[in-house]
Amino acid sequence: MKKLFLIFLVSIFLGCAKNPYTGRNQLILISPKQEIAMGFSAKNEVLKKNRLSKNKKLNARLKRVASKIAAAAEKRFAPGYKWEFFLLDSPQINAFCLPGGKIFVYEGLIKSVKNDDELAGVIGHEVAHAILRHGSERVSMAMVGDMTRELLRAGAVLSSNEWSPLYDLAYGLGSTYGILYPYSRKFEYEADQMGLYLAYEACYDPTKAIEFWQRDKKSKKVAEFFSTHPSDAKRAAALREYVKRLRGIKRECPSNLN
Repeated sequence: MKKLFLIFLVSIFLGCAKNPYTGRNQLILISPKQEIAMGFSAKNEVLKKNRLSKNKKLNARLKRVASKIAAAAEKRFAPGYKWEFFLLDSPQINAFCLPGGKIFVYEGLIKSVKNDDELAGVIGHEVAHAILRHGSERVSMAMVGDMTRELLRAGAVLSSNEWSPLYDLAYGLGSTYGILYPYSRKFEYEADQMGLYLAYEACYDPTKAIEFWQRDKKSKKVAEFFSTHPSDAKRAAALREYVKRLRGIKRECPSNLN
């Protein structure tokens, strides 16, 4: 028990480091090599379960915007990333990022944005998740949660069949709503900010991303405390403040865009 606890503490100590872009301490127990392998494996699973879009117009639009965002990311943050962007044949208004820079966008989202500027905000947001290693951080937190549960189980009088289910239920609720979801909201705010910067650096109008988030009604279906995303109002307010700061940053764009 003591040996296991010592290994647990050492793992957390070695896994904690300050993110070079946000300055926030992160717990990441996965190496970059493992992260890439994990993203590759997860990508294959997603492609097995989903159908890629054959819509040439929408694919061309995604490629046009994503290539500019990826170039901005390579230039400012992540040289050497092997970015891959996939358009899924689904009406869902959503997008997600896998560790290692594998980005999936649904047809429904492409159709819901009004212009390339709005799409750039979304793509920038997902690319930011990869750069900030949010996927690996989330997995690491889950790993610590699993280990903590086993340590508590070993040290508490809860080994009987009668009490174990109640323990798992209580611990699951506590870790999910008390730890993982609040951190998920923090991830979203960080990705929003870096995503806006990437869109701006790629010569898109970052204010258009705010208009898209305001139209997005998903986060209003549940209370913010139980959501992995910030509320629309708070998200928009944070974005507006950051856009003001972006205006003072020089970028190399056609004269009509500066």
